[in-house]
Amino acid sequence: MSILDETFQLNNGNQIPKVAFGTWRLKDGDEAYQAVAAALKIGYRHIDTAFHYFNEPSVGQAIKDSGIKREDIFLTTKLPAEIKNHDDILKNFQESLDRLQTDYVDLYLIHAPWPWADINLDYRYDGANREAWQAMEEIYKSGRAKAIGVSNFDVHDLKNIQQIWSVKPAVNQIEFYVGWTQPKIAAYTKSLDIQLEAYSPLATGGLATQPDIQKIAEKYQVSVPRVALKYVLQKNVLPLPRATKAEHVKSNAELDFEISAADMEVLDKLPDTGQARHNVTMG
Repeated sequence: MSILDETFQLNNGNQIPKVAFGTWRLKDGDEAYQAVAAALKIGYRHIDTAFHYFNEPSVGQAIKDSGIKREDIFLTTKLPAEIKNHDDILKNFQESLDRLQTDYVDLYLIHAPWPWADINLDYRYDGANREAWQAMEEIYKSGRAKAIGVSNFDVHDLKNIQQIWSVKPAVNQIEFYVGWTQPKIAAYTKSLDIQLEAYSPLATGGLATQPDIQKIAEKYQVSVPRVALKYVLQKNVLPLPRATKAEHVKSNAELDFEISAADMEVLDKLPDTGQARHNVTMG
């Protein structure tokens, strides 16, 4: 069985495919359409997008044209980080559904606890995030989102909405890769039985220059990206690799090998080789 056929169980009982196809930075139009179409043809059944990726129309069209039943595809999109008001959330969510040409999504996430224009910890949007979460619960209870969750939430942000939630987030999507595993956030998220998802699991390409991971890739006769993705999965974290070339899309799903405990320890100790600037969190 391919890794693309395997699932994690979310805390609401729903199944989520263990590997997603990420669409961040894929331009709306032919690039996003062709990438998603290729991923679906290869066997991916978990597609991750966001309103602010500005490619929902192409993602939705590729899904529609694939011939695959909608219920056989797990589709995620995200609420823009700037939107915290109840009515605006409901309006934006409907816009996402319209752009995706669907009447529901399988997972809807708050994209971040802070507006993208104000990424810092000097001011916390606690009240706004509690209001936003209540609107998310309303969407969930309507059945138009089969699961709801958050992204870029640190321990403080999770504890904040924990005060008021009646529906626990199913997912927390954070930056997570070899050399950057955010242990405080990861541990607290897992303690709440919330599934961790890893965006930028390939460190935006930075891992390719790390000699230790290259040695491990050679040992298993696989590529560096495949080692990086398998590492994430063996941490019980769901990776969201993105690729534009069909051969890379296919290779990213070829994860039928196991990294030994000793090699996992080596990977655990590697330094951060990703982007110079991370989204600000406390974990």
